[in-house]
Amino acid sequence: MAKKRPQTKGKPHVTDGARAAGAEGNYPVVGAREPCPCGSGRRYKACHGRAAAHAVTELVQRPFEGLPGEGDWVALRELVPAATTELTLKDGLPEGVPSVTLATVLPMAWPALRRDDGSVLLGLQNDTPSGDISRDLADTLLRALTAEPGNPVQTRRAPADGPRLQDVLASEGTFEPIVHTGFEFWVPDSENASGEVAASLERANAAAIPTVKLTGVDSAYWCETPEKNHLRWVMPHAEEKLLDALARLHAAGTSSLGEDTRLVGSFRAHGLTVPVWDLPSSMQAEDVEKPAAEFAERLAGALASEAPLTPDERRARGGLTNRQVTLS
Repeated sequence: MAKKRPQTKGKPHVTDGARAAGAEGNYPVVGAREPCPCGSGRRYKACHGRAAAHAVTELVQRPFEGLPGEGDWVALRELVPAATTELTLKDGLPEGVPSVTLATVLPMAWPALRRDDGSVLLGLQNDTPSGDISRDLADTLLRALTAEPGNPVQTRRAPADGPRLQDVLASEGTFEPIVHTGFEFWVPDSENASGEVAASLERANAAAIPTVKLTGVDSAYWCETPEKNHLRWVMPHAEEKLLDALARLHAAGTSSLGEDTRLVGSFRAHGLTVPVWDLPSSMQAEDVEKPAAEFAERLAGALASEAPLTPDERRARGGLTNRQVTLS
């Protein structure tokens, strides 16, 4: 649900801290994956949003590989509307930068923002100019660290020999996203927001699908939609091995997460596979915790099997493969 700003010429100059956090201005909140304001019926990223992007070259299939929490990086990039997490730099924070925070999306889809207090927000869901998201994000982050406080950082193509996130961020520690119910983290004082500030937040919050990160397993996210709920689980296993394991469980009738739940397929995102389950609308995130933990145990056993797939398992695998799509 990345929020796109209209294309403008030059670098915008923002001096007020609240405005720099998306609190003022007449810019509509338009997401890269939302309908283009021109009325074409296409998504913004496939319509007028293309003007901001350059040709993609040297596509990196797993841009977040080697970073702590690779699955959660993928989830925050593709699945989660509103989330933040603190980032730790390999060389420490520069003087005058109290913190660096990764956010799923920033106001007007700014790639990054240096707030008035010197802190940095780095947006993750923006379209990037090259085929290496990691290099583009690292370039944006490094420029944000030296930007004038109170200003956003604009997109550019990173130098081909520039550092990647793996070169900039600390490799130790954990990656622990905080999933928010809305985008109030954009502004320092959201409770007292009014006018265009409140309207922008209201539009953004209305478009956000309620999402909760499970606590008992890694990189699994429950979300609520009008007709049914879903669990989308980013898994780090090799795709072929994982599909075999899922097929074994599906053929055995043990791929569900309980009554009225169903493994409906999977998609690929940034080199990882994301199985998806349909859940009844009455099943909340806390109700999925135990079934997901039990499924993780069954999956571990299926992943360890070296036996050839049976005919039933091959048919199950074919069905899963036919329902697999690639997001990125």
